[in-house]
Amino acid sequence: MKCPCGSKQEFGVCCAPYLDGSKQPATAEALMRSRYVAYTKADIAYLDRTHAPETHNDDAAAAQRKWAAEAQFKSLQILATDKGGPGDSTGTVEFMATFKQNGQSIDHHEVSRFRKNDDGRWLFVDGHSHRHRGGHGVHDHAHDHHHRSAPLIRSGPKVGRNDPCLCGSGKKYKKCCGAAV
Repeated sequence: MKCPCGSKQEFGVCCAPYLDGSKQPATAEALMRSRYVAYTKADIAYLDRTHAPETHNDDAAAAQRKWAAEAQFKSLQILATDKGGPGDSTGTVEFMATFKQNGQSIDHHEVSRFRKNDDGRWLFVDGHSHRHRGGHGVHDHAHDHHHRSAPLIRSGPKVGRNDPCLCGSGKKYKKCCGAAV
């Protein structure tokens, strides 16, 4: 079975070792991908283990459980990363997760922050997100725990304010995802 994270690798050699604890993600992106897989499998224990304690609370845990239980996850696309490599202590990953919930297709666009703990393990800190429903450009903004404190530095080409948004909504970037960051 291919890994749900979209790596095109087999699940057993991709994210499964992270979820079962036999291996630790070496990068923030690898942790992000494995957390997405944990959502697809409703593995709340893994989500709890990989969430930084300073931002993990009962509300966050309840939201994780609800999303994992109710959503049918379809795909993950990594849009940009900043740092988050094996030699870094912090990193940022921008992604789009597509899922169905209550019969509606939703694109969850998020910029997430990660940090390493004292043992060198990557942890999810927080994220800034919004969702596009049904491809109609309707979106809800959600602030997961805290706003980002530093701007995202993209590893790919810069998107201009008047360029079409990367999320596919059909809106200009400045009126869509650019308004959220």
